[in-house]
Amino acid sequence: MKRHIPNLLTLGNLLCGTIATIFAIKGDFVGAAILVATGIVFDFFDGFVARMLNVQGELGKQLDSLADMVTSGVVPGIIMLQLFISALDVDAASYFGIDSYGATGSNLPYLGLLLTLGAGYRLANFNIDTRQSDSFIGIPTPAMTLFVVSLPLIVEFSEQSFFIDIINNQYFLIVITVLLTYLMNAEIPLFALKFKTFGFKENRLKYIFLLVSILLLIVLKFVAVPLIILLYVIFSVINNLVKS
Repeated sequence: MKRHIPNLLTLGNLLCGTIATIFAIKGDFVGAAILVATGIVFDFFDGFVARMLNVQGELGKQLDSLADMVTSGVVPGIIMLQLFISALDVDAASYFGIDSYGATGSNLPYLGLLLTLGAGYRLANFNIDTRQSDSFIGIPTPAMTLFVVSLPLIVEFSEQSFFIDIINNQYFLIVITVLLTYLMNAEIPLFALKFKTFGFKENRLKYIFLLVSILLLIVLKFVAVPLIILLYVIFSVINNLVKS
């Protein structure tokens, strides 16, 4: 029985992602964000529990990627599509209706689904890449998803019009979509956030990153989320340069 416990957690991730997809289509970004965050928690603990119970297996590995494809692939693609629709100020029904494909005269919002394609490629590649057992090469799909999910929350809850105007700019969305798709599949080693020991010397970079992240969250709230993801990449690049 215990070998099924991690798979049940993975299925919890898949369920959250499926419902989050519905919320994203309806434009309920707060509900989608809560479900995505819950799914990512399930995604973290399924592997942790599998290692703890010593029941890792190929089924769990494949199921994990399939669940991530929904929660961290389909959902961010739809949310980015919705952000494009909002930036272009067109009717969302033109994209989610049955007989109204292209009715607005602009198919640019479908570019947001590039994130879904990039996530699918990364997840498939991750399953056969033996180099990513203890660290990552390219940003993980959950990190990309948190970046994207935070954008409509910034628009809805931030009182700083500067950030809202940037997110509502179609050119910014194009750059972010292409950049995140690239970073998911780029050959950029990223430091792991797992702690094998808790000494400061061997975990200096992790502690500094976590401290900066906490400070950003306290000061900037939702605005901090995309900045933290970018800092993660920047810190990793600097760390790679120092090691080389």
